[in-house]
Amino acid sequence: MALIKTLKGKSPIFGSNCFLAETAVIIGDVIMGDNCTVWFNAVLRGDVHFIRIGNQVNIQDGAVIHCTYKVAPVNIGNFVSIAHNAIVHGCTIHDHVLIGMGAIIMDGAVIESNSIIAAGALVSKNTVVKSGSVYAGVPAVKIKDIDISLSEGEIHRIAGNYTKYASWYRE
Repeated sequence: MALIKTLKGKSPIFGSNCFLAETAVIIGDVIMGDNCTVWFNAVLRGDVHFIRIGNQVNIQDGAVIHCTYKVAPVNIGNFVSIAHNAIVHGCTIHDHVLIGMGAIIMDGAVIESNSIIAAGALVSKNTVVKSGSVYAGVPAVKIKDIDISLSEGEIHRIAGNYTKYASWYRE
């Protein structure tokens, strides 16, 4: 079972049908919606501020979700995929977003709905990624508008697949 830790009187709260891998770590003021998955070696530290996660969110292996003390919480919408080894820190991610492998999202950044942050991208502090954009690079910049095939082929497919993958571990 995952390491779920109460800290300073705050305990993580999980919606229905969530999958938490055995080596996942969830600490403190974390509230997660329904049908979410937190994979191996992912860490969600709600120790210095709160973390709020919507429904059908997958936080993949090695990802880190953290905040800045009393300044920058993390808010994640619905149908969001946070890929392997990504760092999400003190920011807001709206609905239907894909954060690529190894991407870093810094404090105060806002990732609007229906957007993709490419693998390895660094979204700088206070950057606003407009809805329907693909951002890549270090620092991340807009490289194109998202089209429907990319949205359905990546954002929605990945979010759905991780629910399916979790079912394999429940068998």
